[in-house]
Amino acid sequence: MSTPRGQVPSSVGTYAGQIIMSGFLNRSLPLALRRGITLAPALILLFAGADATRALVWSQVVLSFGIPFALVPLILLTRNHTVMGSLANRSLTTVVASLITALASVLNFCLIGQVLLG
Repeated sequence: MSTPRGQVPSSVGTYAGQIIMSGFLNRSLPLALRRGITLAPALILLFAGADATRALVWSQVVLSFGIPFALVPLILLTRNHTVMGSLANRSLTTVVASLITALASVLNFCLIGQVLLG
């Protein structure tokens, strides 16, 4: 059975939003309201008749902005011996992770440029 384009990313985004709201922000909203809030943008686009493929590409461009904001603090925290103790990353791991983060960030900027310019 195949799923319509954009349904799986919407589901993942809904679940991620639900976890962030309940686990990280210590906010408790009813399940139906949480899912409604996180699904609303996708539903609005679908009901407005937007091209699903184009909307999916734009959603990925917007999501790509968050990658450096997630990876850089992750690298900084996991190399910190005060925070991680004996589980802190070694220098080589931090360097490799930093290079991968830099590459991912550059590729995201290229994606943004491609989508905006043509």
